[in-house]
Amino acid sequence: MLKRTLVLVGLMGAGKSSIGRRLAVRLDTPFHDADQAIEEAAGCSIADIFERHGEAAFRDVERKVIARLIDGPPHVLATGGGAFMDPTTRAAIREHGLSIWLRAELQVLLRRVQRRSDRPLLKQGNPREVMSRLMAERHPIYAEADMTIDTPDALHVVVVAEILRKITERPDADDIIADPGGLDVAVATA
Repeated sequence: MLKRTLVLVGLMGAGKSSIGRRLAVRLDTPFHDADQAIEEAAGCSIADIFERHGEAAFRDVERKVIARLIDGPPHVLATGGGAFMDPTTRAAIREHGLSIWLRAELQVLLRRVQRRSDRPLLKQGNPREVMSRLMAERHPIYAEADMTIDTPDALHVVVVAEILRKITERPDADDIIADPGGLDVAVATA
């Protein structure tokens, strides 16, 4: 059904992985999580890569893994929060995919990221200050994405329906999804 890979970008806690999985199910297409693929390629956790080799080494692995994934058959791809900041990665996404920025308010992001303790960047200071700094640095770059979807504390199925609606309303919808007019963009209840 997909003609181009749908690449979800945004800060940690925006819902890229959880929304991406549900979006892939709705589109009956594969889902890939770049962070999971990086851990598989490296043979260790992202936190371990950061700790042992530093952020620069992690970003290098991330760039290579995303390039490999995006060059494959169309799918839904959730990227890490910093992936879209890399100009090479952004160019590859532009060439092979459709970037979708999942944007959320600071309070929503903080509430979501507190559920997990494996976020290396949040170990570098006060989480609110770190997230505020990341928002200031990254939002202007995320704004270059092909689409922006706000992800408030709504059910993921609502966000997925909004993504599908926005895709079908695009003038280039036929280049993204086969038969966009036949796509059910209503909120799935299952």
